[in-house]
Amino acid sequence: MKGAATARLREQGTAPRHFLDIDQLDGATLRAILDHARAMKRARAALAGRITPDPSPLLAGRVLAMLFERPSTRTRVSFQIAMRQLGGDTLLLRGEELQLGRGETVADTARVLSRYVDAVMVRASNHAHLTEMAEHASVPVINGLTDRSHPCQVMADILTIEERLGSIRGKVVAWCGAGNNVAHSWIHAAVRFGFELRLACPAELAPAQAVAWAREHGGKVAATTDAAAAARGADCVTTDTWVSMSDNDGERRKKLLAGYQVTAALLATANPGAIFLHCLPAHRGEEVEAAVIDGPQSAVWDEAENRVHAQKAILAWCLA
Repeated sequence: MKGAATARLREQGTAPRHFLDIDQLDGATLRAILDHARAMKRARAALAGRITPDPSPLLAGRVLAMLFERPSTRTRVSFQIAMRQLGGDTLLLRGEELQLGRGETVADTARVLSRYVDAVMVRASNHAHLTEMAEHASVPVINGLTDRSHPCQVMADILTIEERLGSIRGKVVAWCGAGNNVAHSWIHAAVRFGFELRLACPAELAPAQAVAWAREHGGKVAATTDAAAAARGADCVTTDTWVSMSDNDGERRKKLLAGYQVTAALLATANPGAIFLHCLPAHRGEEVEAAVIDGPQSAVWDEAENRVHAQKAILAWCLA
């Protein structure tokens, strides 16, 4: 990071712990975060209430500002519940309601928020906004989604796979759909956690640069235009919506992705115990058949719940 404030903090040994992307952290750190998530989830299971603070709240008195440039259901609710369970509080901020909407810079907003709160979660329309926030903030900044990546989602996804199937190391994950922000985080995770990732994408929507990065770093990541080849023998098949909020070519994308729907027939080519994941929201009849997402191999609802537990561990790593 090149921000002057961050540079000074690094010199003083007090630089904040940002969670910006999976590729920015080493495998040991990421593994420790997930192990902590699993432990905190087990501890929650002993409590009758789902929202009450943990018995020994780690973040009592801390405040997380949640800055949204995009609409959200799971990111907003899961971070709010995560912070509450850790004993802290949240402050909801929408970009259009802030001075950002009247021309104030992201850097100045970062400096101001750093004087008020203990951490900032950003759901940004532009990845550059996230990195600029982190460069100028003196508190931790967490990536709640950008047009480039969605690391908190994939941390929850890996937690879900490991609950169902054991260690993800050596497993095979098949991605069907566009090479979007979630796919980028899956690519980063494949390198850091040591599993095989097969991406089935139309050539026009393939994440070529990210795949090249993975190969340079020793990752077992391959891209194909054949969804059946990607899913064959996989331990997990996952997908996302065909048209994201930032896409303005929806009809073109739907035509390109028509052959990448996760159907019951496609899932049947995976390993017998394979699971299906989807980061939601889902559009039944487009990227996935109802029989798959609502069927016995779907772990989608566990996956959604695990956003809370994964993000609790991320918050604890950033702040505790």
